[in-house]
Amino acid sequence: MPDFSALPLAAPLLKALTTLDFTTMTPVQAQALPAMLAGRDLIAQAPTGSGKTIAFGLGLLQRLDPALVKPQALVLCPTRELADQVASVIRRLAFDIANLKVLTLTGGIALAPQLASLRKDSHVIVGTPGRVQEMLRKHALSLVKLRTLVLDEADRMLDMGFEEAIREIVGKTPPSRQSLLFSATFPEPIREIARKTLRAPFEVTIADAVERPAIDEHFFEIDLARKPAALAALLLHHRPESSVVFCNTRRDVDDVVEALGGHGIAALALHGDIDQRDRDEVLVRFANRSCRVLVASDVAARGLDIKDLAAVVNYELPPDIDIYRHRIGRTARAGKTGLALNLVTPREMHRAHELEKRELERYPDARLQWSKLPAPNAKAKDGLPATMATLRIDGGKTDKLRAGDILGALTGDAGLAADAIGKIDIFPTRSYVAIARGVADKALNRLRASGIKGRRFRTARI
Repeated sequence: MPDFSALPLAAPLLKALTTLDFTTMTPVQAQALPAMLAGRDLIAQAPTGSGKTIAFGLGLLQRLDPALVKPQALVLCPTRELADQVASVIRRLAFDIANLKVLTLTGGIALAPQLASLRKDSHVIVGTPGRVQEMLRKHALSLVKLRTLVLDEADRMLDMGFEEAIREIVGKTPPSRQSLLFSATFPEPIREIARKTLRAPFEVTIADAVERPAIDEHFFEIDLARKPAALAALLLHHRPESSVVFCNTRRDVDDVVEALGGHGIAALALHGDIDQRDRDEVLVRFANRSCRVLVASDVAARGLDIKDLAAVVNYELPPDIDIYRHRIGRTARAGKTGLALNLVTPREMHRAHELEKRELERYPDARLQWSKLPAPNAKAKDGLPATMATLRIDGGKTDKLRAGDILGALTGDAGLAADAIGKIDIFPTRSYVAIARGVADKALNRLRASGIKGRRFRTARI
């Protein structure tokens, strides 16, 4: 693959790529960037992990006029988590462009701070379709100066019911804009949006060009009544440091979490009935190793970039091969071998054989097998506890609280060793810190007694 230095990119962008240690382009970057930089519209089939965010981030930043502080680029994403990730990547690419402003507009959080931020104007908007649509209707956001429109994970946005919002947003943009559409799959509704949104687009297909990750795929035939016990047995046997269990319904998500708890397995639920604050806490706890197992529905898990995921479990098989590949593709990142475990009831057997056939048609060397449930593990009696616990502090960015302040309070007044403190997350009004389970209560008591930099914040273990 060619180097980024071969592209006619602005000096600040080349400097950012060098600083971030990006030199060689991925296939989607090598195929898409020349067309983007030439001003072409683009339609790209590219999976998660292919480098598409860097590609469209560079493309939209290249077209910006930093002196014009108006929204010149809009990226639409299916979820708040993905929008935050995309905004973070764009900020890193733009670190050497003076005064460039990137704003996220997503649902699930207060409207007032976002309205206040919009009044100051930004160069790049990254948001979810519902919130962007709301801002346009309130006349708080204008897209008349827009130069680049990006639809990221377009198929997922349609799955989540955003088609009407996307069409309304597109209608508020100048006809002269450049449009870039990225999608892992291309069902007919996506093709229809592409026909109405893009002009003579350059087409890129990367899905088959991306090297198949090393995933050990195991299928287990099991009676419906024995599914919860079989799931617990598999997790206790393999003992993954982190795993996601996919269910097809919200009720099953809750039932599975309860069943795993009975086996001493630290699990949390993630589905559409959970409000945004609780959702944030679940994701924080899973990311900081305060929870070993995340039990989720597809819609709730979309857009999540979960690093170092050791295993994916399909408690129920998905309805089609694209969803199956999207699920198991969350493991085996960064060159590691992944593990996919599939529980199959007799009524799902036909679906399982069809998935197996489709997998082997596309990947003849897929590491796929039917297996027997493992014998009881000697460590099963210990359950599968989390290695860390999480403390929630009712203070955050609006209180000028920084990660260094929390770390200093824990290693200073609380007397904890630095290696007992894990990930620290700071939100506007709350902060979360992972603590080794054995000393979490000590840390909690010390923070309550001594505070942080002389200030007292309500603190709880969650």
